[in-house]
Amino acid sequence: MTLLYLRDVTTLRLHEEACTGCKVCTLVCPRDVLKMEGKKARIIEKDACIECGACALNCAFDAITVKAGVGCANAIINSKLGRKNACCVIDDDRDVCTSC
Repeated sequence: MTLLYLRDVTTLRLHEEACTGCKVCTLVCPRDVLKMEGKKARIIEKDACIECGACALNCAFDAITVKAGVGCANAIINSKLGRKNACCVIDDDRDVCTSC
């Protein structure tokens, strides 16, 4: 079972025309969001993306874009759980990250 991040909010995009099928993105993705189908990478579980940016950072062909470090959702969740090590600064009055 794949745990999902948040539905329909990820900034992950795959530009298929730029993909060369090098497989690097599938190797670095910690959530197995990308898989090879034929000779191209495909997004198979977009909502599992945690926007870490590993795929885009390692794609030499700019076939993948993602707003890396959008850990704002993560920060909001951690803030609600009372954790103080969230990566963003949370405005508790508005439930938004003020540092993005």
